[in-house]
This record gives sequence, structure tokens and C-alpha cells, in this order.
Amino acid sequence: MENLVKSFCSPPRRRTPEIGETPLPEALDPKDTMKQFLSDRVVKAARSVYSVMIEKNPGLIRDRKHHLKTHRQCCSGKELVDWLMKQNECLQSRSQAVGMWQVLVDEGILLHVKQDLNFLDKDTQFYRFQDSEFGPNHVSNEKELEDELHEALSLLSQLGPDALLTMILRKCPSQRSAEDLEVIYEELLHVKAAAHLSSSVRKELAAVLVFESHVKSGTVLFSQGDKGTSWYIIWKGSVNVITHGKGIVTTLHEGEDFGQLALLNDAPRAATIILREDNCHFLRVDKQDFIRILKDVEANTVRLEEHGKTVLVLEKSADCNGQGGAAANSKYTVMSGTPEKILEHLLDTLKLDSNGNDPIDPCVSDFLLTHKVFMPSSQLCSALQHHYQAELSKGSDQEKTAYIFNTKQKVVKLIAQWVALYGLLLKEDPDVRDFLERLKKEVAADYRLSSILKEQFRERRRTKMMENGYQSLSKNQQFDWFSSCEEPAGRLQPIKAQDKVLYEIYKPDSKPLSLMLPVNSSVQEVMSAIVKADGDHVLVKMNSSGERAQLKLDATAVYTALGLNERLFICTSSEVQQLQPLKEQQGPEQGTTDLIEQMSSKDIATELTNYDWELFTAMHEVELIYYIFGRHKSPGATTANLERFVRHFNVVQYWVVTELCLCEDLVKRAILLKKFIKIASVLKEQRNLNSFFAVMFGLSNSAVQRLYKTWERIPSKTKRIYCAYERLMDPSRNHRAYRLAVAKLSPPYIPFMPLLLKDMTFIHEGNPNYVDKLVNFEKMRMLAKTVKIVRGCRSQPYVPSSPQRGLADRMFLDGPATRLSTYSDHALPLRTPSNIRHYIQNLKVIDNQRKLTQLSRTIEC
Repeated sequence: MENLVKSFCSPPRRRTPEIGETPLPEALDPKDTMKQFLSDRVVKAARSVYSVMIEKNPGLIRDRKHHLKTHRQCCSGKELVDWLMKQNECLQSRSQAVGMWQVLVDEGILLHVKQDLNFLDKDTQFYRFQDSEFGPNHVSNEKELEDELHEALSLLSQLGPDALLTMILRKCPSQRSAEDLEVIYEELLHVKAAAHLSSSVRKELAAVLVFESHVKSGTVLFSQGDKGTSWYIIWKGSVNVITHGKGIVTTLHEGEDFGQLALLNDAPRAATIILREDNCHFLRVDKQDFIRILKDVEANTVRLEEHGKTVLVLEKSADCNGQGGAAANSKYTVMSGTPEKILEHLLDTLKLDSNGNDPIDPCVSDFLLTHKVFMPSSQLCSALQHHYQAELSKGSDQEKTAYIFNTKQKVVKLIAQWVALYGLLLKEDPDVRDFLERLKKEVAADYRLSSILKEQFRERRRTKMMENGYQSLSKNQQFDWFSSCEEPAGRLQPIKAQDKVLYEIYKPDSKPLSLMLPVNSSVQEVMSAIVKADGDHVLVKMNSSGERAQLKLDATAVYTALGLNERLFICTSSEVQQLQPLKEQQGPEQGTTDLIEQMSSKDIATELTNYDWELFTAMHEVELIYYIFGRHKSPGATTANLERFVRHFNVVQYWVVTELCLCEDLVKRAILLKKFIKIASVLKEQRNLNSFFAVMFGLSNSAVQRLYKTWERIPSKTKRIYCAYERLMDPSRNHRAYRLAVAKLSPPYIPFMPLLLKDMTFIHEGNPNYVDKLVNFEKMRMLAKTVKIVRGCRSQPYVPSSPQRGLADRMFLDGPATRLSTYSDHALPLRTPSNIRHYIQNLKVIDNQRKLTQLSRTIEC
């Protein structure tokens, strides 16, 4: 129970970014006017729905009789859901339609005849539209009516999941269905206060959480000295924490929690909690449920001890296919343990009844993806060698022989899964490479084992060749761990830890020094290649605004981790403060509007996506682990490919801002702004969410948002599309709008990488690596789950989009495509894929926010 109590109470640790890390884009703050803005859009959407309903189904809204009572001009809940399902073929379930109608109920547009707050999909529940709110729309033609309905349903489908979730939470816990509990459980995965809890605890919380709301700012939730009766999670809004004699000691926001210490210690409240804003919502767990969950978890926990010390902690799963990566053949999930005991448990529970083509066991992949955090490769290789050579001390000769052979098979299978996860990356680790070479010889010497492995190898090759259309298969093919691994086929090759790259380092007089050094070179090694060791020199990185940071001698891979327009300088300690940014760091002085004008939005988006795919596939997913924990935790590893991918996100973001702020002509700037919105639309259609968000972050930059004259010239339809995309950027409830959109996608797609890194940082900071000196494997499981998202995105091959008109074209153009450019056909060569690709890969940007704001004020006072 002590471990669980710690997990309930441990606050997330603050993490200081290390020198050399690629900076992540900051999330946008929600605008104060967003609530009213959305409310107005919902009213407009309701008008469109009502108009179509009156136009096409006039008999749907009529007087109803039920239980000898007549309800005027209303519809039943079931009829409304049926109607919505017919109008929107994309709806996958009736619950989605319920959520969409719930949005209108929450806004007071759709009213239950008995004023119930929850929309119910039933024949006997009646609803009517609020007459005073609106009447039918007056549109000029049927096409316009359909367009407005499509836009209305799109908005309601975005808002529906939130409304449905709130409705479920308002239900009494005893009235929640299994589907309701699953919805709440999935939501808790992204709530800050519950992120560090185990799967079983989150499941139990889903069953007991109570929704509580308060309307007025200043309401006292409880006072210091009161008896503790509940634990609270802030679902919406914020609160002030006040103590006697000190006043406000802190402010808690959405996703944070309070009140659990009084329950655990059975002590009075240590502070007063006062609502900081109107309409705050909370998820409440009452004391009796809180204590029961603690006891239930303890009852389902098994501790294995050796020499009086706990070496492995297991938790009984709710089912054999339990959430969170529990192995399908095990009734217990590893919670913590020593590295050796966790490995031993995985080998014990590993299945052998397969031909080698089965998917990797989730629990095994969780271990292998994160092992460098708690078990270096050399230690893992030694432990696997020990298990491979293990013998049974007791039993008959037949039992001993069977045990040895069975154990060897399991070790070999786990290694094969290790290779399948890491591929050729394992060859770069000398400890692993030598171990695999030795073990291959031992396997070859065991005729029975090698025969089985060769047959499995041939089966895998046969399956692969059938998929790829090959016809031949060598009978004498030798067994090799890496036989199924292939080098990436794209133009962009992965950067390896020992690859040499060109370092450009500047002197105080701005003259560059160029030298080839390994990617992972330390600052000490870089300086040794330039100056004498006994000098007073330091290596400094400086950005475009002149901010300087002196690098530590043991920092590694600093060149590939540089941010936008950052440069390295070598100087003496006394010269550091005299360093000035280079002219090239300031970014371009002229934009490329004329050049962009000659390229179609789809061509630009397509080349962005093609390049992003190359960057994305060149990056191994395990680089996320190295990035979060720091390269120093994984000697010989590199994060250069991940940093290159994230840097490109930042380049695209500032490219949008730079081009708009350097375009002095108002008409051209408005055309350019519309073009960027269309590029975002095409990127979304191509499922390139990374560049989609990069463009949207650029458009949301304060230097662009203040260009009111430019925004006024944007067609209203384009503005509505932009506003719909802004909804996806809403950071509330841990970017829930984005996560819901991604949940509907199937691979291949490019995820929003900065958010994945934020998720992993969140998990890392909120959970210790060790609990009572045992590896916190629940944390490793949560990290691995995020890493596997990257693997899932790339599980299907990417096929470049066709040149046919897509949804984005139809949204932006009512008639045939028209050229905005005044250029003649001599400009056609500039539109070739190779030229557009060259442009995309060599974007020049201004990343100094102060300079961008000044430029914005110059073009629009």
C-alpha cells in the first residue's frame, strides 16, 4: 500500500532542459473569447440543422402525446439520432450522435420537455428547439444549404465527444454502463493527476468518480481545518490554495488535484480552496471509495522476495488481456522489480507455440524499448547469456534436457524480438554486436535448435517474399539475426552515432572554422580539435536574439541539437559577453511571396509531406526514450534524427510567420494568408499532422494574429475553415480535441511530434524511475505505450498523394481552379517537384519574436 500511496501523492518533478536540446514549440494559451466564439458558432450550426430538418423532414417536428399529455412541436431522442445518422455517414455509433445533440442541450438550444440535462436516445424522451433562440436560415439555394449543414455537422462532431463525456460524468456512478466506464478510463489516461496511477487504479476510479460543478468565482470548496471527505481533480477551471497567515500559496489548474493528503492521514484540511473563476468543474472521489481502492490494489498485489528483500511486484490483472501492455498469457502485470527478475518473469511467461511470425509480446516490447533506462545493454546481454546456459539442478535427465531446450528457445525468441524492434540499430552497439555473434555460433552448434530457427527464418522470408512479389528462396540460407532487417529506402539516410558531420564554429570576428567530427562528439573533443588544451577557451551557443549559453565540457552532440538560427562560437571566457549574432542568424530581409505564388498549395503541401516522411522514417522510435532521459543515460545512442525532425517543425512554423511579416503589399499578403490556410488543409487531408500544426502555430503567432487588415480580406468561408482547425489546437484537457481527431486515423500518418514529446516528459517528470529501489516498470510501460504510437503510425507504407483534386480543393474552390499568379508559362519550371522540394528543404526564417513583431507593426500600424 505504501507504494500506491506514494503514487497518489508524489507531485510531478520540474525538469530543467539540458544544454543542447532542441527547444519544443510552446502550446498556445486559450483565448479569453473562445467560449463566446464557440457558443456563437454552435447557434449558427443549430440554425443550419434546424433549417434542413424543416426543409427535408417537416413532419419530424410535431405535437406528441405521451402518458395522456401533449408535448407541442417536438421530436423524440431516438428520431433525432436516426436523422443525424442518415445525414452524416461518417458517424460510427449512435453514441457519437448523442454527443452532438448533447452539445445543443448544453447550450440551451435543444430543450427536454421536462428540463432534463442529459440527451437520451429513446422514443419516450422529447426535445424541442428553443423558439426564441433562432428561426430557420434563409439561404439562396440548396447547395448553400447543404454546405452550411456539412459545416454545422463538422463542428458538432468536434464538440460532441466533450459533451458526451460530461454527460457521462454527470450520471450517478451506479448508472454508468460498461461503455461509459471505458470512455472515462480512456480520458483518465490524459489527466495529469491520474497519469502516474496504474491501469487497475484508473479503472476503479472510472467507476466511482462523481461530477461536481460550481457556478461562481469565490466559492469556498472547503476551509482549512475542515474534516477531509473527498479527493478532487480539476476538470475545468482553476482554484486558489490559501493558508492562514500566508494567503494564496499556489494556484491549481485543469488536470491538477488536491485534497488527498487529508484522506490518507485522516487529518483536517491543511488549506482553504477557493474557486478562481466561474463555472468550475471537478471530478470527486469520496473518502470511502478512495480507501477501498487502496485496499483493493493491495489485495491484488503479489510480492516476490529473496533473502528478505522484495525483488518483484506483480499486480493481478482484471483479465488476461488487461490494459497497459499486460502479457496476454499472464494473469499478472509487472509493476516493479529488479531488472534481472523482470527479465526472468518475461522469459517464464513467453509463449513458444508459434512459427516466429507472431507479433511481439506487448510486455516484452515495453521492456526492450526502455531497458537502457534501468539495464544497460552489456548487463542485458550478460543476463541473457546466463539464462541461455542455465541448467535444472533437480529432476530427471529428460526433465533437465527439456528445461534447457525450452529456456534456450525462449532466450532466442526474446532476442529475435529485440532485433525486430531495433533492427540494424543494434549493430551500432559493440556489446550487443559481440554478444549476438557469440550466441549465433552457440545456436549453430545446437542442431535441434538451429533447425527450428532455420525453419522459422524460412517461413518469415517466405511470407515477406510473397508480400513483395519475389519468387526465389534459397534452401541453404544461413541463419542470421538481422536477415529480415533492411536499410531505409528513402533519400534521407538515418544519422548514426559515429557518422561524421560538418561542424561550423565561429570565432569572435565571425570567421567560420569547418571540421568533420562524429555526431556524438563532446564539447571537450570539439575544442581539442580547434585549440590547445591548456587555453582559456570555451564553446558557446548563441541564438538570433543574442542569448548566449556556455556549454559544459561533457555535453555531447551539441551541433545536431542546435535550435533555429543558433550557432556555435569558440572564444576565451573574457570574450563571451562581446559576441554578437551573425547576419545570417537574423534571417532573410526579403520574403519569397512571388515564388510561393507560382507554386500550387497542393504541390507545396505534398513536398512538405514527402520530406516529413523521410525525416520521420529516418528516426527510430527509441530516440524518444533517449531524448527524454538524456543521451548521457544511453552511451553510444543518438537523438540526431529526432532533433532534425523537430527542428523542421520549427522551421515550417517560423516560415509562415516570416513570409507574412515580410510581405508589405496588403493584397498579396491576404492572398498569401489564404494560401497558407489551404496548405494547412491539404496537409491535414494528407494526414501530415506535424506540418499541419506547424503551419497553424505559425498562423496563430501574435505577429500574424495582429494583422487585422489582412484577416479582414480573407473570405468568410476560409475564416470558418481556419476556426475549425483552431479547435484542434485547443490545449485544454491535455489537447483532447487533437487526440480525438487522431483516434479516428488509420496508418500511415505523421503525428504531432512535439505533443508526443510533451506526453513523455509529463510521464517522466511525474513518476520516479525507481520505487523502493525497484525499477518502476509501470512508468516504463506508459513511456513505451507512447513510443509505440510512432511505430503504429509507420506500420503501413506511405504512398504519395495523387494529383487529383482532394477535399481541400473542394472546400476552397467553388468553380474551376483559377491562377492567382500573374506569371506566364516561363515560370512553370519553378513548379517542378524537384524545385519545390529544394525550396522546402532550404527555408530561411526569422525566429526572433521581437523582430517579427516589429515587422508586423511596420506593415500594419
